[in-house]
Order: sequence, then structure tokens, then C-alpha cells
Amino acid sequence: MLDNKIITFLRVCDTMNYARAAEELHITQPAVSHHIHCLEEEYGVRLFEFKNKKISLTAQGVMLRRYANAMHNDEKVIAHELSQPLLLRHDLRLGTTKTVGDFAIARPLQSYMENHPDTDMHIIVGNTEELLSQLHSGAIHMALVEGYYPIDEFESVKYSTEDFICVSAAGHKFSNTPESIEDLTGETLLVREPGSGTREILQRGLSLKNLTVNSFSRAVEIGSMHVILSLVEGDFGISFMYKRAASQAIEAGSLREVRLNDFHVKHDFTFIWNKGSIHDSIYSDVCKSFMKSV
Repeated sequence: MLDNKIITFLRVCDTMNYARAAEELHITQPAVSHHIHCLEEEYGVRLFEFKNKKISLTAQGVMLRRYANAMHNDEKVIAHELSQPLLLRHDLRLGTTKTVGDFAIARPLQSYMENHPDTDMHIIVGNTEELLSQLHSGAIHMALVEGYYPIDEFESVKYSTEDFICVSAAGHKFSNTPESIEDLTGETLLVREPGSGTREILQRGLSLKNLTVNSFSRAVEIGSMHVILSLVEGDFGISFMYKRAASQAIEAGSLREVRLNDFHVKHDFTFIWNKGSIHDSIYSDVCKSFMKSV
């Protein structure tokens, strides 16, 4: 069982506010301060620093948070296994980003469930930012993400490498044949919400050309790739997405890839889990099982 001081430390990490951490833990603010002070005394390091009335983690604090998150996640797994020893069943809570969940996981998931009938599967779908938070809190064991993540906090195994492309309705009329991203700025851009991996990859690609989503004549945020696909097919705008998400519509002739001279992006779909987990070998085996069906 995690020490109460570690639990307090993790809550302060999440809130970056002693008063709010105390409120959520139902203890006093002096008790929060005491727990943090005891940890700093125990490890002989400063865990937090204060500048301009703002709190931030020190380098040692970041390291402790990483290990504490892994322990917190592992403890939940152990508690679940101990609660049902006679059932001889296992539990796997896997998070996937929306694009992965909608377009890349069905067949491997089916294969995994057929080959592991003793495992109770829980698939949680969210954007990359939400899944990272759930990994930290222990709400999920692993995640299959398309976005960027802190490589120093997570173990990772590449699932696949995907093309990231621009798409329009097959019959869309451009004022001039687009050759570069800048040629598209007069268009309506359909884009995923902040926190999604798809949006972050697009934003990084645009930034290399000194552009943002606001550089387009109109940017419409939509939290569903299925809705974006329908709107693009209806010629209500263009979008950027993984080719895997658009491939069926491209093959059917309702969408087309807009090929650009200055935009050639590939990105990995990646399995991640907390570094330092005692279940590292189990999660590695899960990755291998899923990848047999890719």
C-alpha cells in the first residue's frame, strides 16, 4: 500500500496547489506541507520550488513522480488480482486514442480476446492528453496513442508507422491547384480538438511553415473523426488525418488525397505504459500479441 506521503505528493503534482490538494484529500493544508517536508527530509532533496508565487517540480520531483505513478498503477493491478484469486482471471485496461480506436485496433483486439479468454478487457477511448492523465492516475494500464508523450515517463513499443495526409472531397474545386500548405490557407480547415494527437501533429507540421490552424480562412474544431470525414465528403472543408482513417473513403472515391510538395509526414502509433512498472514484461507481451495481427 502506498505511503500517505506519496499519495499526498502525487495529488500536489496533479493540482500544483497545496490548498487544492488538501481539499481533495480531505486533510489540512499544514498536513500536506508536513507530508512533503517529510519526503524531502527522507530523500534529502527538494521536490518542489516556488517562483513568483507559482509551484513547480524540481528535477528530483519529476523523477519521484514518475516512479510514484508507476507504483500507484501497479498497486491497483495487484489489488484487482488479489480480490479474485480463485477466478484465475486477469484484467487489462487499455486506452486508445480516437483515431486508433476507430480505425486501427478492431482486428488485433478481436484476435487478442480470442487468444486470451481469461482476460477481461476494458477499452477506454480518449485523446492523447486524457490518456496520459489516466496512465498517471492508474485508471488504465497501457495506452495506444498517436500523439506525442514524455519519453522519459513511459516505456514504449512502436505499433505501426502511418502516413499523415491532407484530404478533400473528391470533387472539391480549388481556386488554384495546391502545391504547398500555404496554398490551402484560403480553405475551411476541419480540425480535431486541442489535446488530440492528430491536432498536435498537424500543429507541429504547420509550425515548420510559420503557420497555425488560425492561418486558414476558417478553422472548425470537431471532436470526432467520423464527423470530420462526413463533412469533408460533403465538401464542407479540408482536413489533415492519418491515411488509415481516410483510406476507405479514398478507395470508394468520395475523398481524395491532396498531395503537397512541402508536407510529407509520417508518425508512429505507439503502445506506452508507466516506466518502472513491475508489470513491464506483461505489458511487453500484450504488445507482441497485438502486433501479430497488424
